[in-house]
Amino acid sequence: MPFSSNPIKPSPLQSRLKRHPALFGVPFLLIIVGASFGLQTFTQTRYDLQDQKVKQISNEQALGLDRNKKKFDIREEYYKLSASGDQDWEPKRIARPKDSPQWPNEPPAKS
Repeated sequence: MPFSSNPIKPSPLQSRLKRHPALFGVPFLLIIVGASFGLQTFTQTRYDLQDQKVKQISNEQALGLDRNKKKFDIREEYYKLSASGDQDWEPKRIARPKDSPQWPNEPPAKS
């Protein structure tokens, strides 16, 4: 073979890594595990802030700030709308296009 992948004189680092691959793998794994523990503090801070917001809202509810809200009653709304019906307006039907059906399931009218 005229071309070989092995250099004539390999560097000392290259030969050492070839004999002991853990010299590259162990520090890499230590960095990954250390970064995981380092990022854990940032993640915990995020969840602590979210928990603090939830507790603050529940404290406001405990103080009774939501008691001032008026409950919704459909009958009351109906009476309000019927009382405001004294205005001068009249419902008018808009003319449909010529070929459209009057009801949704009805076939279109043919002229």
